[in-house]
Amino acid sequence: MKNLGVSWQAVIALFLCAVALLSLPLLSEGAPHPFSDETVMLVMVIVAASALISMAPLPGLYSATVLLIGTHEAAWMLLSGIAGNEGMAAKSFFLLITACWLLAWRCVTVLSKLNPASNFASSFLRLLIPAIFGAWILILWETATRGAGIPFVLLPPPSAIGARIAGSLTILGDDVRQTIFKAVLIGYSVGCASGFIVAILADRVAFLRRGLLPIGNMVSALPIIGVAPIMVMWFGFDWPSKAAVVIIMTFFPMLVNTVAGLAASGNMERDLMRTYASNYWQTLLKLRLPAAMPFIFNALKINSTLALIGAIVAEFFGTPIVGMGFRISTEIGRMNVDMVWAEIAVAALAGSIFYGAVALAERAVTFWHPSIRGG
Repeated sequence: MKNLGVSWQAVIALFLCAVALLSLPLLSEGAPHPFSDETVMLVMVIVAASALISMAPLPGLYSATVLLIGTHEAAWMLLSGIAGNEGMAAKSFFLLITACWLLAWRCVTVLSKLNPASNFASSFLRLLIPAIFGAWILILWETATRGAGIPFVLLPPPSAIGARIAGSLTILGDDVRQTIFKAVLIGYSVGCASGFIVAILADRVAFLRRGLLPIGNMVSALPIIGVAPIMVMWFGFDWPSKAAVVIIMTFFPMLVNTVAGLAASGNMERDLMRTYASNYWQTLLKLRLPAAMPFIFNALKINSTLALIGAIVAEFFGTPIVGMGFRISTEIGRMNVDMVWAEIAVAALAGSIFYGAVALAERAVTFWHPSIRGG
């Protein structure tokens, strides 16, 4: 694929680069560690060259590679120079960062138009594009907090959060072990399994189906902050009370989705099974459960996030001196906001891995479904 000539992102980036050149320096007067002239010129050359090359008649892969390297290298040099000069960034600094962001946008646009020849390249591209999006969220966050001098107690930059994670691995590991490997995984497993079993019984026994589903809808609306203190009183301050909250939160989504999934198979398919003299359990195992798998995995994916939220919130109401919810509530009282954000980042990473594992299992089990075959 060839580039199609002029790109509005590249043109605006060149314009911003020219305005920044006329608005030098990058930092206000009196900055403790000002940028050197060589660094400033190198950043501008990288930005301008990347913009011009992106508009040249080159294969899209080459242009995307130049943009990927050039924009992130220039952004790295700018952010490295602002460290220690918080709140001292001048207009030209923000103009160059904006130019880099526009070129990163151009990079994503070019990558989106590529047609990889192999499955590996296609999978790599599907990961690279959101990775660039995520990287620029962090870059703009870092720029806003350090360049504008936002107090760290209000919003620490990603670099400070990363440094806190690197320096608190032992504490974070203990919190993850307490919250995720005990409360979340055990509560998630018990809640989903029991919801699935009760759904099978409700499908078999009519009065359970008619009685449980309305109750399930009502219990699903119960606030966590109302249930968690009661579970702490019943099961104590350790992880069993948090697992009980997770069980309550995951049981009814699994119940409702499984019952709906068991009713998803069509009448023609059921009539065909009856013509083969299949009994209830044979029809359930060979027709209705496979047809219900998309609904079941939908519940599993919903519960993967509900379980983590429920366990963390439940720890606010009583827990041993360990756990992600305990750490967040304690450190925010001490104004250690970077530690709070470190816990949030670890929780987000763990939740994403959990959700991704369920999604991969769904692709393996429901490979026949049109949504999977089409994706």
